[in-house]
Amino acid sequence: MIAKTLYFGNPAYLSLKNEQMLIKLLEVEVENGDGEKLKTKAEVSRPVEDIGIVILDNPQVTITHGLMSALLKNNAAIIQCNSQHLPHGLMLNLDGHTLQALRFRYQIEATEPLKKQLWQQTVTAKIMNQCSLLKSLGKETKKLEFMIRNMKSGDTDNYEAQAAAYYWSQIFSSYIVDFKRDREGAEPNMLLNYGYSILRAAVARSLVGSGLLPTLGIFHRNQYNAYCLADDIMEPYRPFVDMAVWECVKRNDYEYLSPKIKESLFKVLEQDVHFEKSTSPLMVGLTRTTASLSDCFEGKKRKINYPQLYAT
Repeated sequence: MIAKTLYFGNPAYLSLKNEQMLIKLLEVEVENGDGEKLKTKAEVSRPVEDIGIVILDNPQVTITHGLMSALLKNNAAIIQCNSQHLPHGLMLNLDGHTLQALRFRYQIEATEPLKKQLWQQTVTAKIMNQCSLLKSLGKETKKLEFMIRNMKSGDTDNYEAQAAAYYWSQIFSSYIVDFKRDREGAEPNMLLNYGYSILRAAVARSLVGSGLLPTLGIFHRNQYNAYCLADDIMEPYRPFVDMAVWECVKRNDYEYLSPKIKESLFKVLEQDVHFEKSTSPLMVGLTRTTASLSDCFEGKKRKINYPQLYAT
């Protein structure tokens, strides 16, 4: 079963009852038989074990300690949004795997040559998915194909940055002139920021579930970043978000983060991703990826299991 993402953008009271998340919506507008709009209260419940991510995007959402504890025990991620409705806080389980201490040790003791090989695989997978997306949009991809063929251990030629510069110059070019990827830039940058934040939380959740420490990256090493490994592993998954944002741009609906756009970005976690011999929802695919990374640290495997954007 796919772990569900629950979004709360209106006032609500969230509590725990019989291992269920009890959701009390403080005000819901409904129509009666005469077409009149009335304000009422609604109450529903969801099994805690089915929940993967909870997004709190309203200052009037209250969540009890008991519910938070139950969510974290079941390895759910809790995301807090700021006044601009962008994720700015993440709460994760600290005890996500029975062999966590052992896996931490393997991760900490990983050699530099191993990390360089893993980063090579990561960047190659990212550029392959960027290439696939551009090709599906009818864009030229020879530059990216060259980088894929000539990628070196540790990406010593910095193909990731070169690929990104070309990729962003092309992806929205049919609809937006001279788009620049910048966190503080013009739209649809905010949509990309939002989608990546949700993806980052999902990756961090999967890393914890695989017994890994999200702070210790294989490439990202910013001392102020608590999720360096999540930032590494999410790279090949970014084009899945980009594709969803491209759809918004195509229909000229990208000026602000509407509820409809947020919903489409949440659904990225449910869309199918394609592995060599199987297809699965992205949330399940993340588990496969992080489990294979753990095996690489332990010496059981030599390759991270990343998905492809399209089936081959």
